[in-house]
Amino acid sequence: MEMLKYLAGYPPQLQAQVRTLIAQQRLGDVLAHKYTEPHSVRSDGQLYDYVQALKERHLRKSVPLGKVLYDGRLQVMKHALGTHTAISRVQGGRLKASRELRVASVFRDAPAAFLRMIVVHELAHLKEYEHNKAFYQLCTHMEPDYHQLEFDMRLYLTHLDATRG
Repeated sequence: MEMLKYLAGYPPQLQAQVRTLIAQQRLGDVLAHKYTEPHSVRSDGQLYDYVQALKERHLRKSVPLGKVLYDGRLQVMKHALGTHTAISRVQGGRLKASRELRVASVFRDAPAAFLRMIVVHELAHLKEYEHNKAFYQLCTHMEPDYHQLEFDMRLYLTHLDATRG
């Protein structure tokens, strides 16, 4: 039986349905039918503007972001799809802090809804560090369909793994 690493926490019945779609080579078609809208956020500069617009709309009072970029090594090295980091540097006698948000480059070609979901997830970490109830409430405040998008994004990643292997 094939391991579905992105769906490991889901019920066996649901995993069986996904395995059936993979075996019938229909998972990609199901997702393509549901998520038809691509995005035009291709460069790191465009990603920065996209993230800043979402941040301004939902998290105006949060800390500023110093850097936002696509990271091609992210999924392999960190086993993550996005990261948020705080970097502190000593400049003279002062401590300067900077926040970075990195998005796995797999989202450069993903549907627009999945890019939005991962950006919302990482922006929520600016206020809530842990994946707790307050974190997910903030995610659903910024993106009401957050939980469905997260599940469908997991299906998308499963599809990408199945087509590569």
